[in-house]
Amino acid sequence: MKKIFSYSVRLTIIIMLLVITKTTPREFTTLVENDNINKTIDLTTMAIKVVEDSTINKYTVKDSFTGDLTGYAYNCPLCNGKLSCTPDYNIKDGTIHYNDIDYGEVAIVAASKNLDCGTIIRFNSKRVSNEPTYAIVLDRGVMGSAIDLLVPSEKYAYDYIGRSTITYDVLRNGW
Repeated sequence: MKKIFSYSVRLTIIIMLLVITKTTPREFTTLVENDNINKTIDLTTMAIKVVEDSTINKYTVKDSFTGDLTGYAYNCPLCNGKLSCTPDYNIKDGTIHYNDIDYGEVAIVAASKNLDCGTIIRFNSKRVSNEPTYAIVLDRGVMGSAIDLLVPSEKYAYDYIGRSTITYDVLRNGW
């Protein structure tokens, strides 16, 4: 008797569920509309657009400053061969560039704490290059809006960089 009752109860529940689901009105909402006759999406064009947008944002100036540009080497009198922002990055071997994930190979500069570590700047100085120079703030040790460019030697800093006033643009604020 117990088995028959449980079987009939189960059967009744299943029949009720079927009746409820068949008689319940359903509403469907269209979440995406595609009026394209071929009903296709051009993913290549979408990908190119995303790359174009990120490139535009990558070189958009966030802020501009005017300050003195000087040069320094890893072994300058007040230097210890370590960068303040990334102390594990080896510059004692004469490394003067950093490979940034967004901007590629960029120069290394020291700045005041007005600029966060990882900030990308762009400046023009004929003493450095005929093209705009892109640099990343990875060190400290200067005051105000001055920028100190990491160069191969102190002699190079004196002979080629010297001291000049530049205007530089901030392209990325920190990491």
